[in-house]
Amino acid sequence: MRAMAITRFGGPEVLEAVELAMPEPAAGQIRVRVAYAGVNPADWKTREGKLAKYITYQFPFVLGFDLSGTVDAVGPGVTRFAVGDAVFGTSRQGQGLNGSYAEYSIAAEEMVVPLPENLSLAEAATLPVAGTTALGGLIDVGALQAGQSVLINGGAGGVGSIAIQIARALGARVLTTCSAHNADYVRGLGAELAIDYRHADVVEEVRKACDGEGVDLVLDAVGLGTLLPRATELVRPGGSYVEIETLISEASERQVADAAAAGVRLVSNMIAVHRLPSQLERLAAFAADGKVKAPLAAILPLADVAEAHRRVQDGHVRGKIAIEIAARDG
Repeated sequence: MRAMAITRFGGPEVLEAVELAMPEPAAGQIRVRVAYAGVNPADWKTREGKLAKYITYQFPFVLGFDLSGTVDAVGPGVTRFAVGDAVFGTSRQGQGLNGSYAEYSIAAEEMVVPLPENLSLAEAATLPVAGTTALGGLIDVGALQAGQSVLINGGAGGVGSIAIQIARALGARVLTTCSAHNADYVRGLGAELAIDYRHADVVEEVRKACDGEGVDLVLDAVGLGTLLPRATELVRPGGSYVEIETLISEASERQVADAAAAGVRLVSNMIAVHRLPSQLERLAAFAADGKVKAPLAAILPLADVAEAHRRVQDGHVRGKIAIEIAARDG
């Protein structure tokens, strides 16, 4: 089968076309004929070896967490899917196996869900990682409730775009950071306030919007320590600041302790990683009900996956890029 793989860590140029043997599904697994693969920030970090604490690499290594396509084969014990079913979900890249930048990819049965009728395969490929990250951070870790307020740091990116929609569907009040260029975009998704992080003091704008107090929850989809040092100014006592751990911006023990003393919880989204299957199912339900629309920014061919990585790594993609492997839905 055709695939794009890496044989060493490095920049986008290390991605190369390869021919690999057809993978066979083991017990509890399915093989998906991939139509589209979504591109995430975690992909370029995997390419550079930055996620080695989570992944055991075996070269040549095929990248790609997100996938959509058609079930091509099922392993022993699989009961939820049959050959020909249209699905979306995640590959087993996180377990050190080949990912979705390939014509065929293996997935655990519980990590794919049926494709909703109102969703194209291209759209579906943008949802799994970003969507479960948003949902897990807001609901499973952040415990966001109707009537509460949330600040989503990085509202125009893949996670942020979906998080805004989920938060609104839950009945929360949504504030977000973005560039001025993306203000109308995030407001269109449901954000009440778009804060231009380049020209405004984010803490000042948040407290102004919340009657001098902080929000109930911050979901930090940017990381890099941009807002973490001011967590106790952004979050009211009793609230939470949720980090996305793979953004390589982990709070120190001192920061956690200082925040706790102020009544603010600093916590990683990874504490809810065991709930990924249920998160994926709930995400699919949000999409099927029209409460979450896929943030599809562009579709590039498999041969241009290095260019997709460059755009995502640059950090200014609005929504998400999908890679076309073998399109079957136009």
